[in-house]
Amino acid sequence: MIQFIIGRLLAMVAMTLALSFVCFFIIQLPPGDVMTAYAAELASSGDSAGMQSAQLLRERYGLDQPFTVQYLKWVRNILSGDFGYSFNLKKPVSEVFGSRIGISLLVEGLAIVVLWSIAIPIGIYSAIRRYSAGDMFATVFGFIGLAVPNFLLALLLMYVVYLLTGTAVEGLFSAEYARAPWSLAKLWDFLTHVWIPVLVIATGGAAQVIRVLRANLLDELDKPYVVTARAKGLSERRLIMRYPVRVAMIPLVATVGWVLPTVISSSIVTAIVLNLPTLSPILLRALLSQDMHLAGALILFMGVLTLVGTLVSDLLLAWIDPRIRTGTIDK
Repeated sequence: MIQFIIGRLLAMVAMTLALSFVCFFIIQLPPGDVMTAYAAELASSGDSAGMQSAQLLRERYGLDQPFTVQYLKWVRNILSGDFGYSFNLKKPVSEVFGSRIGISLLVEGLAIVVLWSIAIPIGIYSAIRRYSAGDMFATVFGFIGLAVPNFLLALLLMYVVYLLTGTAVEGLFSAEYARAPWSLAKLWDFLTHVWIPVLVIATGGAAQVIRVLRANLLDELDKPYVVTARAKGLSERRLIMRYPVRVAMIPLVATVGWVLPTVISSSIVTAIVLNLPTLSPILLRALLSQDMHLAGALILFMGVLTLVGTLVSDLLLAWIDPRIRTGTIDK
């Protein structure tokens, strides 16, 4: 198992280097950059001092250098903890990350926990009690979750909450707690606000997991090993949870690698609608304004999340299926 983990870690390091090159290449594709637009704006206003400052920033971050020089300088700065400067927000990228990454990971993490907590029990029940009223309800929930866009569900929930309470629920904190230090009162205020974005983000993913788990489990329930275990007197609950559910979860566990970055990227519109102080709206703004350092750092961060998720997925698969960690899956 240790050799398996070391091999995956080495592969992760190599993939991170390749990912950094791809990210930097992507953010360089659009013509021009944020400094070009900034210099044009200063020139139109006649601000010569600002234009000199823009030129100094261009030279400092190597924006006037060839692609390879810019890339090597970008990687070297990242390794030293300098993620660059956000010309759009007028602050270092590390400061932007520091102010939003914690709350972003908290919201997305809660959404993933709610997603799996809802989807797995419903998927198992829907497969065991197929064509029952509960299965029909789960099927309808799945179709609605897949069909309704997240932003529309967010608007509906905001409207319903406003009708019931008379208050507009947006953001993650009330105005008086937005900049206040953490306390029990602020934590309670956070919990009264966060359930809407968590529920909205988790709904679409939960609907998909329910359908996949139901289909996989239905394929396993009629296989000979299940019939044999049932004939030997194994209790139904222990039989279901120990064998077919474990096998049916393998395709879902294999998708853990892209769950977190997918949740983050798919929640951009939701975050904008609900006015969430997370990284998702910042990513969209950086891409639109060609804020290359901020956009590159965010894309690289999402890519690293994918690699970390893939590592977790590999470890879970090795734990569920011993053939993977022993290398005998094809034998």
